[in-house]
Amino acid sequence: MKVLSITTSSSICGVSIIENFQILKETNLDSDLTHSQTLLNLIDTTLRELNLKLSDIDLLSVDIGPGSFTGIRIGISTIKAFTDALNIPSIGVSSLEGLAKNCSKEGIIYSLIDAKHENIYCQAFQNNGKQISAISKPLFTNINSLLETINSLYSNNTIIFVGSGAVSYKELILQKVSSSVFIEKNHLLAHNIGFAGIEHYNKNEVLDIQPLYLKKSEAELKLEEKQNGHK
Repeated sequence: MKVLSITTSSSICGVSIIENFQILKETNLDSDLTHSQTLLNLIDTTLRELNLKLSDIDLLSVDIGPGSFTGIRIGISTIKAFTDALNIPSIGVSSLEGLAKNCSKEGIIYSLIDAKHENIYCQAFQNNGKQISAISKPLFTNINSLLETINSLYSNNTIIFVGSGAVSYKELILQKVSSSVFIEKNHLLAHNIGFAGIEHYNKNEVLDIQPLYLKKSEAELKLEEKQNGHK
């Protein structure tokens, strides 16, 4: 099974083609260009370098967020267009799950994405050495509140932290969570969205391709403030 996977929810615009859990080609690009300017060209270049056409792809896997609202919409709309045009099966994967797959170490993993102003998107996972499974729901919360929760639930466990939130709040985490482990790979990588997509697809867990925002956009919040101000 050949899988085309993409990620656009962060500053990284990533495209990967994998087959039987082997990476055939991958590019994770962090540039000044917007994802709308780079994604289609990146997909086209990746396919051509492997002498493949989009019709050769058996499964599409896309990062549905949380993360950049604009980036998420670009990725999802692109995959939905491919699905509609060529009737290729597609599946959505959380960026938090994709980040957890950066971790090879067994134990409890917390994926953290920096949402600014001491807020984060987060989710807990368990790596048992064979698979990585979610053990909490994805959440938008304050970093201090999360660390209090971690201490109350897992005071006797070593916690592995990954993601931009782990980088941004590393010092605070070290102060408040005594048994903390940090890894080097904190970017969301396209091939991990593909690996997760295959796993869900093989289990018939076809996840709906809908944005996983977890919080309202800045535009929505400003509109609510404006409307409340007129009441």
